[in-house]
Amino acid sequence: MAVPSRERLARVLKYVFDENEFLSPYGIRSLSKVHEKDPYILKLNGENYRVDYSPGESTTTLFGGNSNWRGPVWFPTNFLLIEALERYHHFYGDTFKIEYPTGSGNLLTLDLIAQDLCRRLSTLFLPNEKGLRPCHGEDERYASDSNWRDLILFHEYFHAENGKGLGASHQTGWTALVSRCLHKWIARR
Repeated sequence: MAVPSRERLARVLKYVFDENEFLSPYGIRSLSKVHEKDPYILKLNGENYRVDYSPGESTTTLFGGNSNWRGPVWFPTNFLLIEALERYHHFYGDTFKIEYPTGSGNLLTLDLIAQDLCRRLSTLFLPNEKGLRPCHGEDERYASDSNWRDLILFHEYFHAENGKGLGASHQTGWTALVSRCLHKWIARR
């Protein structure tokens, strides 16, 4: 595995931490939001193939239509990024700071950014001011019905803009990484 130079790492992270690109309120998107207005189009043998940004369910039948790597938030890729940022911080220390989010003027160390990504992922499962957990969308049962209130579904992936859980609803494998995110986030507070 290649390790980017400090300069290349900073250039890549500028895009990753841009809220108009990859950074969403709930983690890192799997595809840049730029492709919402400017899809990537490949012309090959007289055919046009396009990649659009889709923050939630897939809009194409590619891969059977029930899988979407075109924009939602996925736990395994986010968690790998968090761990990589922590390792880069261990190497570079507090001398390496980057603007987070891009364009905000806030310079943070990579460990603080990793902590905020843990916070963003954790908020998928935490009740908001209305008592709704973003992972449940607007389904009131999970906020008000005592039979449903403590039920938290671990979905396969999450809508990048509103946090609603999508795909398989019993994805306790990689989505259970939220427990590590909660621990990392709370331990640093």
